[in-house]
Amino acid sequence: MKLFRYLAKEVLVSTAAVTLILLLVILSGRIFNYLGRVADGRMSFDFLFILLGLHVPSFIQVILPLAFFLSLLLAYGRLYIENEMSILFASGVSKLKLAGYTLGIAFFVTALSAFINFWLSPTFEYKAQEITQAQNQLTAFDFLQPGKFEGSGQRATYIEDFTPNEGWMENLFLSDNTHKGGQLVPSQTLARYGELVRFAEHDGLQYLVLKDGVRYEGRPGTGHYSITTFDTYAIRIEDTPAGEITAEEAQPTLSLLNASDPKLVAELHWRISLVVIVPILAMIGLSLSQVNPRQGRFFKMLPAIVLLITYLGLLIWGRTALEKQIIPAQLGLWWVHMLFIMIATYTFLLFNQAFSRKAARLPEQNTGGRHA
Repeated sequence: MKLFRYLAKEVLVSTAAVTLILLLVILSGRIFNYLGRVADGRMSFDFLFILLGLHVPSFIQVILPLAFFLSLLLAYGRLYIENEMSILFASGVSKLKLAGYTLGIAFFVTALSAFINFWLSPTFEYKAQEITQAQNQLTAFDFLQPGKFEGSGQRATYIEDFTPNEGWMENLFLSDNTHKGGQLVPSQTLARYGELVRFAEHDGLQYLVLKDGVRYEGRPGTGHYSITTFDTYAIRIEDTPAGEITAEEAQPTLSLLNASDPKLVAELHWRISLVVIVPILAMIGLSLSQVNPRQGRFFKMLPAIVLLITYLGLLIWGRTALEKQIIPAQLGLWWVHMLFIMIATYTFLLFNQAFSRKAARLPEQNTGGRHA
């Protein structure tokens, strides 16, 4: 049991470290994307890190099998290089027993992967979709910052400040296009005050109420130009109604079991695949981690990574084929797993030589006697 704890510590600590590094790489790319959406006024900064955190389980569900496979190669490779594996084998630990320990470690990772894939990730993705819908219902005026132009091109909005007591927008400038006579006519509106009014009892109707302002419509240099002054002017703002969340990654796993939609069927097989892949990669990693000290711990890293990329590539292609109904739903992605189970079995027999024993050669007996 001490040996199992030692091996588990070596592999699982490395898995956690590799997972964290890969997760930070993915998050760094996503955070720049979200910051761009915040700068464009399509997302509130308050929800940026909440939304990013809700997507973390979805990132981990793909990262975890990869991190475990790489960590197994690195940890066991170090044990081979430092001759610790040779000592274990000389002490009576068979390679079959080492395989049992490896599958025991893989069991913990498989259980964690199942928890993330079947419950945690769909639950968090559903929450993320709810927040995204709430963000889509916000208007550009919910993202306005005093002293800064929002928007681009002809569509732009500017406010000087907010009144300290009422919280009204002060000194507004709105630039937009209006449809008149089948043509787009530029319009500019200036107002002393503005307020966003929502009517929850009328299906969430929203109006921008402007006070003490002037509105210009027309193209400069043409005769069709109008200037309108107003005391109160209301502009209806079109809202985006919240709809049903239909994203495949946000659906509960139990609801996918009886689904007939090809996309939902593909999502179910994808979640199962990210769990089944862990013990298969464990056996491949156990075999390819075996190196002698002269080769170096990274000698078999390249073929291992090629196998990993091929495995994931076939799973991704198979998922797309399921969505397009190129592959029958009954077959799913099991054909990919069966292929790599055979590869795992072959590499285990080839590199570990668990079942091949060379027959010992007996010395030939001399029946003819000794000649003088």
